[in-house]
Amino acid sequence: MSVSGESRGRSQQMRTKARELNEAAERSTDPEERRRLKEKARRLQEQSEQEGRMDDRGMDPM
Repeated sequence: MSVSGESRGRSQQMRTKARELNEAAERSTDPEERRRLKEKARRLQEQSEQEGRMDDRGMDPM
């Protein structure tokens, strides 16, 4: 697999994990836990988007 393909795969994994965290946050009955999970999901989503933009430009994020 190419470096670009690996990075794309990593971005997809981060998006999937972010979606799972958001779903867990929705199920959580503890407001603090819900907030923590949503914040972690937001950070993962942002990181995934950032890597995606770098891939689009042909740049290696490392």
